[in-house]
Amino acid sequence: GREQQVLCDLLRSMREEAGLRQVDVAERLNEPQSFVSKYESGERRLDIIELREVCAALGESLVQTITALEARLTS
Repeated sequence: GREQQVLCDLLRSMREEAGLRQVDVAERLNEPQSFVSKYESGERRLDIIELREVCAALGESLVQTITALEARLTS
């Protein structure tokens, strides 16, 4: 749905703003690059713990990310 797409777009823009490639984030997560590609495209959904780990790899907190997501969803 729309909410999932908004989250995917947010995570992609957070990565780009951090100056990181998908492979950089994947290395920080000890995951293959395809893991990052799949959650950014919406092919794979993240649970809350995975999302927290992704946020940390991007240098953001889960709370900051959820706040940004809520702002995008309500605008």
